[in-house]
Amino acid sequence: MVDDFLSSPHMPKGKRTRDDYRKWALRFAEAFKDDPAAMFEEPESRGEVNEWRKQWGHSPKQYDYAGTVVTRVLNWAWKDAGRIRQHHCAGFTKVYEVDRSEIVWTAAQRNAVVAIAPEWVTRILTTACETGLRVGDLIRLSWSHIEETPKGRRIRVRTNKRKRAATIPVTPEMGAILDATPRDRLLILVNASGGVLKEHRASEGLRQWRDKAGLTPEALGYDLRLQDARGTAATRLLNADLSLAEIAAHMGWSVRHAAAIIEHYARVSPDESDAVLVKLARAQKGTSGTKL
Repeated sequence: MVDDFLSSPHMPKGKRTRDDYRKWALRFAEAFKDDPAAMFEEPESRGEVNEWRKQWGHSPKQYDYAGTVVTRVLNWAWKDAGRIRQHHCAGFTKVYEVDRSEIVWTAAQRNAVVAIAPEWVTRILTTACETGLRVGDLIRLSWSHIEETPKGRRIRVRTNKRKRAATIPVTPEMGAILDATPRDRLLILVNASGGVLKEHRASEGLRQWRDKAGLTPEALGYDLRLQDARGTAATRLLNADLSLAEIAAHMGWSVRHAAAIIEHYARVSPDESDAVLVKLARAQKGTSGTKL
């Protein structure tokens, strides 16, 4: 049953998610390989799955993910494949909670990394902070995504996660990244040896130099990651004259959340506070009739 699910079109589309689903689905299959699929039609099976998940009880994130994949497999087996008549492993209570909405890269933190990191790492951080693209979209950014406009340049890309077209103005700092990129190189961002950059290497490379810059979780009180550049990018896009509605659509946020993120950035970046808050107030006035 699990093998059939893994080869079905109901698997997630993204490579990283597919790999994670395969890992957890195979663990599920190994644990219950001697049992018939029909056992999951019995209410007691929920307790058995929870007992299996307990081996990852030390990691709430893994504990939850195990339950998510089991539910996905059994939903497919029930509703799509007709392999079972019902199951009792839906709606597991989540124990992993995280709110990273107020974690952003300040100008001072960016400068600390740029001052010591190799060029390939600083290009990743700058591009993330200037575009707000997720890591999966950053690593595939190429010259084919860059378009000329009457007033400059823009990035036009179909995002990997939401499969939506995003149009992002090229800010001066992003423009400098592009201008320093050889035209005969397809990808904008590459690894240390000039090869294709992988998601894990992009995040891990930045983490290593973040720590060397003294921005460790112990020093900051929180874990500053590459993905947290999206909040910084929201401010950059506001400064590039995008409306709050446009920023929210690009980020996949509500207008209210986009405004809150930008306001938080202004609070933690005092060197930019006044100008950012003035633009934010103007943008909020312009969206007074927009659904938040």
